Amino acid sequence: MKTKRAPLTFEAVCQIGLTLPEVEASIYFGGLALKVRGKVFACKATNKAAEPNTLVVWTDEAARDELIAAQPDVYYLKDHYVGSTPVVLVRLSRVDRAALQDLLIGARRLVLAGASKRASASPAAPSQRRGSRRGGRS
Repeated sequence: MKTKRAPLTFEAVCQIGLTLPEVEASIYFGGLALKVRGKVFACKATNKAAEPNTLVVWTDEAARDELIAAQPDVYYLKDHYVGSTPVVLVRLSRVDRAALQDLLIGARRLVLAGASKRASASPAAPSQRRGSRRGGRS
C-alpha cells in the first residue's frame, strides 16, 4: 500500500533552492522567490489566474510542453504566464521533492546561461568606455 505524502510547501521550495550555489530567497511581486545572481528563477504564483499553492519555474518552451504533456495533473500553464519568459506552473500539492529539485536545478542553470549570454553580448560598462564621464576624464 502506498503511503500518502504531505504536499510540498513554499518553505520546502526554499529549503531545496537554498542548497544550490549562489541562490538566495527574495520577494517577487509580493511572493516568495528564489534568485541567482539577482535573477529570479522560481517564485510563488501571485496572479489570480494561477491555482493556490502554485510555483512558477523558469524553463524553456520545449521542456515546459513535455512536462505538461507527461503530467498535466502536476504541471500547467495559464495565459497570463505566456510571454517573453517561458515558465511552467507547478502544483506543489502534486509534485514530488526529487522532481522539484530537478526543476529548480534546471531553472537555475537556464537563468545563469541567459545572464552569461547577455553579459558577453553587452557593450562595455560606461566606466570602461573611453572618455566616459562616469569613469572620470581620460
